Amino acid sequence: MGKSILVILIGKRNEAAVNVQKLLTGWGCMIKTRLGIHDGVLENCSEEGLIICEMVGDREKHEELARKLNLLKSVKAKLIFLDLEE
Repeated sequence: MGKSILVILIGKRNEAAVNVQKLLTGWGCMIKTRLGIHDGVLENCSEEGLIICEMVGDREKHEELARKLNLLKSVKAKLIFLDLEE
């Protein structure tokens, strides 16, 4: 049994975050764990953000979500499969 991890880098959070959030909400039943990271707070907030999601369910659906995220401007998504048996 392996793990599917979706890593999402957002270049312009103020512009892209709303669309990323809409996609993730629509696919939310496949997201077991989600961690969002960005540098800074208050007035010093970074424009770049990182989201890491532990995925569950069908691997093909994970790949489809990654493809849809990659269509968004200033967003790069990568699906990573980890398996101790490989």
